Amino acid sequence: MPISDDDRLRSVLAHETVAVVGCSTTPGKAAHDIPAYLQRHGYHVVPVNPFADEILGETAYDSLADVPESIDVDLVNVFRPSEEAGDIVDAAIERSESAGDVDVVWLQLDITDDEAGERACDAGLGFVQDKCMKVEHARLVD
Repeated sequence: MPISDDDRLRSVLAHETVAVVGCSTTPGKAAHDIPAYLQRHGYHVVPVNPFADEILGETAYDSLADVPESIDVDLVNVFRPSEEAGDIVDAAIERSESAGDVDVVWLQLDITDDEAGERACDAGLGFVQDKCMKVEHARLVD
């Protein structure tokens, strides 16, 4: 079941390292500005974008699987279309099982995949969908 209550969202927002799948190099796009906001608020942002070498001063990786296991990813934040979310959730589950580090998958506002959410929850991961991490952070933490 997706996380939606404020107490559980606060605990999710307490994580420190966020891999942002679909992180953008373009200021003004949500997929750039929201990770920049998270970075300004103390999160370690790990950009995942196969078309960039660096975003927000951080090395960008082609896929979640390419993020070195030496980087302890707590949360995977997804800025890709809903139809791509399932594969990303599966990659997060795989990384959680192999590296033991991913705790939560967060699908940004207007991104949903109930079946992928069920798989994430069955694998013991927290799952948030159709919510903006920046909005929830500003509302609950800031």
